[in-house]
Amino acid sequence: MTSTTLHRTTGIALVVSTLALLAQPAQAQSVSAPFAADYTLIDLAAVPSLPLPYGGLTFKAGDPNTILIGGSANTAAGLLYQIGVVRGADNHITGFTGAATALGSVGAFNDGGVVYGPGGVLFTSQWPENKLGQTKPGNTAEDKVIDLVPFGVAASHAALNFVPAGFGGAGTMKLVSWSGGEFYTAAYAADGSGTYDITSVTQVDLDLTTPGVIDTLPGGPEGFVYITAGNPGFVANAMLVSEFSAGNVVAYDLDADGNPLVATRRELVTGLDGAEGAAIDPLTGDFLFSTFGAVVDRVVVLRGFTEPPPSLPEPASMLLFGVALAGLALQRRRAND
Repeated sequence: MTSTTLHRTTGIALVVSTLALLAQPAQAQSVSAPFAADYTLIDLAAVPSLPLPYGGLTFKAGDPNTILIGGSANTAAGLLYQIGVVRGADNHITGFTGAATALGSVGAFNDGGVVYGPGGVLFTSQWPENKLGQTKPGNTAEDKVIDLVPFGVAASHAALNFVPAGFGGAGTMKLVSWSGGEFYTAAYAADGSGTYDITSVTQVDLDLTTPGVIDTLPGGPEGFVYITAGNPGFVANAMLVSEFSAGNVVAYDLDADGNPLVATRRELVTGLDGAEGAAIDPLTGDFLFSTFGAVVDRVVVLRGFTEPPPSLPEPASMLLFGVALAGLALQRRRAND
């Protein structure tokens, strides 16, 4: 057994052995200065009937009052579950309604990455399998699973997201591995059946200051989301990352291609017990994340974001953008002839 597998397996055993603590709050989680003046942390506690440990989470497509979240994470028995949310003043989520129910058979080995991508396809990271699952809209079983080992992705892929509209690199797929923090750009193409092929994966140097050294994300990264400039404390477009190993949520400024710059790392939330997933509330812009730890898993909300959450470019828009770029390149080539 590898050291990383031992780490995760130990976490699962500790969670199971502490079920009696379900009513207790997580560790001394807090918002770091200078963000503390503008942001508030709300602990939603455990999700009713969701099997431990928790994986990543997202809002169900077309239904902002339902969350999809991984249960029995990192295991062959893992599944995605759906749970309704209760909204209070100004539409902020205050709790859950009903009990979590399985979304068919989707979610084996689920980890920090649970996101919708182009064509409304649901993409799920699989740890420690180092694979990427895809489920077409309306389906309740995964339609396609891609092994990322042949593409050189370090064991094991843990989370993914797509760069939203209005950001540099809009529409591109980004991947991250736990625990090494290797960050990648993945090229993809429609396969003709409603899902997508991965055509190439390139590891990104997140610093560029040391020739010959490819910098990675610290803290054992898991789920990540994109944040629009103009939110309190964010003068530029940014990324929030759940650091599983360090127990933090951190913020990074982005380069021109939608990649985080490690030198800009700032702690946003600290004192967490295994930060795991990452999602943006489509109605309020609140940041939600799940935890996977040794005390008790739960969902936590960070309120205070004022700018609307970014969206993924539609495939048709991406195609038009690509055609426009191709036309521009042709005009420049003709001008130079």
